[in-house]
Amino acid sequence: MSNTHDPFNFTSTPAAAAPSVDLSQYDADFEHAEAAESEEVPDGKYQVRVQAARLNKSQAGNPMLQYDLVVISGQHTGRHIFKNSVLTSNAMPFFKADLKVLEIELPKLSDLPNRLDVMLDQTLEITKKTKGEYSNVYFNKRL
Repeated sequence: MSNTHDPFNFTSTPAAAAPSVDLSQYDADFEHAEAAESEEVPDGKYQVRVQAARLNKSQAGNPMLQYDLVVISGQHTGRHIFKNSVLTSNAMPFFKADLKVLEIELPKLSDLPNRLDVMLDQTLEITKKTKGEYSNVYFNKRL
């Protein structure tokens, strides 16, 4: 009888029957590693590099541009900050302001999918602000 909720069939495989995996080569790394911070980067100004920019859909089904920004200086170097720009009529002025900071001109919004690569590796100064349970990320200037 197969377990449909467990596609890897973990529940029916006892630990003793699992294949042997040698992890000893990582023992020293494990001993010296600090647990990564799981909390968000605190509010403030940051210098970041655009690591990824991808089109997706919001929970409401609206088109959305998602940015993965990596902090490149200061005590939070290497940490990720995520920005979502939902593309609605009301949000369009803010989205165009972001494109202006990125120095990207689009004759029409439908050209955006072909221009995402131009965003990659750009360095920016951003501001992260939290209000209640929501965080906003603002593009201040290109560096």
